Amino acid sequence: MPQRFDLIVFDWDGTLANSTQMIIDCISEASADVGLPVPEASAAGYVIGLGLYEAVAVLFGELGEIQFQQLVARYRFHYHARDEQTPLFDGVAETVSELESQGFLLAVATGKGRNGLNKSLERSGLSRYFSATRCVDECRSKPDPQMLNELMDELGVAAERTLMVGDTSHDLEMAQNAGVVSLAVTYGAHPLQSLLPHMPLAHFDSFTKLRQWLIINA
Repeated sequence: MPQRFDLIVFDWDGTLANSTQMIIDCISEASADVGLPVPEASAAGYVIGLGLYEAVAVLFGELGEIQFQQLVARYRFHYHARDEQTPLFDGVAETVSELESQGFLLAVATGKGRNGLNKSLERSGLSRYFSATRCVDECRSKPDPQMLNELMDELGVAAERTLMVGDTSHDLEMAQNAGVVSLAVTYGAHPLQSLLPHMPLAHFDSFTKLRQWLIINA
């Protein structure tokens, strides 16, 4: 059966890496450290995938520059203390390898910074499978389509031959803004009811089910 897509773009946190609860915990601890109200878990989970400026604005409104920098510093402190312990979801490494061997171009579009993504790719051993990556400190924050547009331009793939896979409404809205179809996963940061309005082709409650769809249908 001919491939429907040439390029598959994955979000990282909550889609390939099982990091949602860790990020929520870091947001909560950083907020408490600097004397800000600790957000509800659902609110902290909602901002996963956004850039830091955008996430802070959603959670706390406009902060002064000093308090903002203090919050970011404490978040990064807690994040880096845990990040090396963050596992991939079961089956991710095997699936990425298999998709690449079948001739798909693979890419990452993430709310992580470049340094963090590079460390995650190196630690996981997945860097050799991804032809290109974009991070939030290089592009405008999701749901702006810049990350996807740049990936498609770099790899020479049209929007109709590109698939975005993500766990947040920010991922799926970015795909819509870029004219790209998407798949939603519900085992990450956002619940199904937040994802469905962005019209994903399908949705999955485990990486195993996502893998099965990709191998058969992509």
